[in-house]
Amino acid sequence: MKTTLLLLTAATTCVLAGPTRPAKPKAPQTRTTTVAIAPDPDNGGIKLANGFQALVFADNLGKARHAAIDPITGTLFVKLDRLKDGKGIVQLSDTDGDGRADQTVMFGTYPGTGAGIYNGYLYASADTAVFRYKLTNGKVMETTKPETIVTGLTLQRQHAGKSLALSPDGKLYVNFGAPSNACQEKDRTQGSKGQDPCPILENYGGIWVFDANKQNQKQSDGKRYATGIRNAVALDWNMANNTLYALQHGRDMLATLYPNLYTNEQSAELPNEELLMVKQGNDFGWPYCYNDDSQGKKVLAPEYGGDGKVQDRCAGKEKPIMAFPGHWAPNDLLFYTGNQFPARYKNGAFICFHGSWNRAPLKQGGYFVAFIPFGKDGRPSGKYEVFAENFAGVAEQAKPGDTANAGKPDLASPGDAKARPMGLAQGPDGSLYITDSVKGKVWRVMHTAKK
Repeated sequence: MKTTLLLLTAATTCVLAGPTRPAKPKAPQTRTTTVAIAPDPDNGGIKLANGFQALVFADNLGKARHAAIDPITGTLFVKLDRLKDGKGIVQLSDTDGDGRADQTVMFGTYPGTGAGIYNGYLYASADTAVFRYKLTNGKVMETTKPETIVTGLTLQRQHAGKSLALSPDGKLYVNFGAPSNACQEKDRTQGSKGQDPCPILENYGGIWVFDANKQNQKQSDGKRYATGIRNAVALDWNMANNTLYALQHGRDMLATLYPNLYTNEQSAELPNEELLMVKQGNDFGWPYCYNDDSQGKKVLAPEYGGDGKVQDRCAGKEKPIMAFPGHWAPNDLLFYTGNQFPARYKNGAFICFHGSWNRAPLKQGGYFVAFIPFGKDGRPSGKYEVFAENFAGVAEQAKPGDTANAGKPDLASPGDAKARPMGLAQGPDGSLYITDSVKGKVWRVMHTAKK
């Protein structure tokens, strides 16, 4: 592959006043200098949409989850799902301007998922708390002590990760995943009825909002912003319409628990993974309902008397603005605000599909980064597009026009994947960063073709 020298702009310290882009920061207005960055000849092993190339920004960090970038210095912070050398956050800096990290600092004594930047602070979550660190010249100093923003959360065995998003008005949105598949009396047990009403919804299965600047808040100090969301690992605040968005992981085991109602093929595709526009007070239906895009509606779950067709109480639940095949595991969401990519990408959404375990007898699905163009109404203006793929290193699924996986063996399980895209972040110059949860690789994706 031909290697292109990409001229990118590196920010200096002069920044105009204005709001800081939360979580995945908007590129600030800056005076700039020019540096030459050469993408990797093989794009770090991934296949990208036409006009884009990539390089490996960092590697072997550990089981990487979400990431955040200081909007001025470009320092990248990566959360780890497991501690490495006793630390759970990696701080990466490119000090020589070649586009790759050459300085690594680790801190934080807890694993977790969420990461975001707001108003000069790095926010990072454990499964039982949310912390923040004051940034000094875009970095967390060795002497910096974490401030506890949300504390006292109960550790759950399922869906414990506290992904987060921040809004420009100082609100912190936190996912409280439901520690259950479908709120059965006996979880994931054939013949067990759904609890009605579901008591889990009192403290889980939704998104809570807190004051991003107030320390030592309990869950009771926050407010339930939206409910009926089984688990939303992917959250982002859309600056174009000032609205929260999330992606819901659908429930599992329809055919296993109800073989008289669903085939294995149906259970592999249902329920849909859902892209949600989230407004205060919304109810998206879990556990009573699930989305079936083939019917264009939310239907009643079998635990509550559903037969795969009847709507009943689900007729009034909020619908997704886009639906995807089941069990692709959407694990991060980023609304692109930069100027490096062509104009059609502006304010559109990137989604990391992490891949999942329960699509048998169909092929594994997910393991790619999608792009969705958005209109001015805050809704998708077109179908999703495969933006980056070939992470898994084997043929994970068949997609229209797929050539990257031709001739490769099928992916047997997520554990066989070479890499799994997990987190997204946007650099000050408009580059897109993608994290991997297997060994901790980070790609930096750049637009190299002429616009």
